[in-house]
Amino acid sequence: MAADSTPFLWKRWAVFAAKLVILLVVAVGIGRAVWVSLDQFREQKISLADIHWGWFAACGSLYLLGMAPACFFWHRTLWAMGQRPAFWESLRAFYLSQLGKYVPGKAMVVVLRSAAIASDRVDPVVAAVSVFVETLTMMAAGALVATAILAGIFHEHTGLMLIALGLMALAGVPTAPPIFKRVVKLLRVKKANPKIDEALDGITWRLMLEGWLIDGAGWCVMGLSLWTALRATPGLDLSQLYTVESLLLVIASMALATVAGFLSLIPGGFGVRDLVVVTLIGVQFGSVAAIVSAVLMRLASLLAEVGVSGLLYLIRPPTPVESSTASQAEVS
Repeated sequence: MAADSTPFLWKRWAVFAAKLVILLVVAVGIGRAVWVSLDQFREQKISLADIHWGWFAACGSLYLLGMAPACFFWHRTLWAMGQRPAFWESLRAFYLSQLGKYVPGKAMVVVLRSAAIASDRVDPVVAAVSVFVETLTMMAAGALVATAILAGIFHEHTGLMLIALGLMALAGVPTAPPIFKRVVKLLRVKKANPKIDEALDGITWRLMLEGWLIDGAGWCVMGLSLWTALRATPGLDLSQLYTVESLLLVIASMALATVAGFLSLIPGGFGVRDLVVVTLIGVQFGSVAAIVSAVLMRLASLLAEVGVSGLLYLIRPPTPVESSTASQAEVS
């Protein structure tokens, strides 16, 4: 009996060690993000006591709310690909995985999310593929929002508008159903899951259109989170903030900065996001206010993600018996 249990014990220890390594890597990434943000505060000679903390809290809350449409689209994508997670399971896995973006390469997001959602109703390989659909669609939609606003109102930012257009193509073209299916086949994902072609049949033009519309709404809410970060910045001229033009500029800044930071593959988009924000809103609100608001945005989103991830990690979703039974009935 002891000999028979040895492989099982080794497997448990291996899984535990892998989880520990992932936890440490994520923790280091988060720690680095906080340290860089606080260091930038010191450079701008801003006292934490001067921050409007109520608006700072609103910034983090709106950021999480702005991510919700992308979560809904990912859940919708999983179902379109033949998987049957409960929405609570998708919600939990989605927000837990956000901490992975602070690790170099962005791959940790895929690892964390597919591991968190995997069950007898969700294949981890299909889940991993669906993450790419969701993420690229979100980035393409964000670039589209930025392009539309800059082209429609802020014509002086021609260079950034062209960059946004290029990023939209870079993220959006691979999500075109025929191209995406071809890429998956070239990557030989079928070796890991022989039924992947059946799952890919769920990736349709209609699904992609839904994703662009849903994510577009999410980007508007995320733009509001950057607006509240500006409102939390001390010494800002509020008369410039409460205009429709300012709000649209902030939304475009948030969308383009996030997309550019993501596609740069730099952990957390450090430097790239700040550069875009300062370039777009620095002219209107001043470079110091732009830098401080970018740092506040980063800190608020990071703390919000850590908080909600910790809460969701402790709360295990109940197994949806009805969904599982229905899934088994379909198979039989």
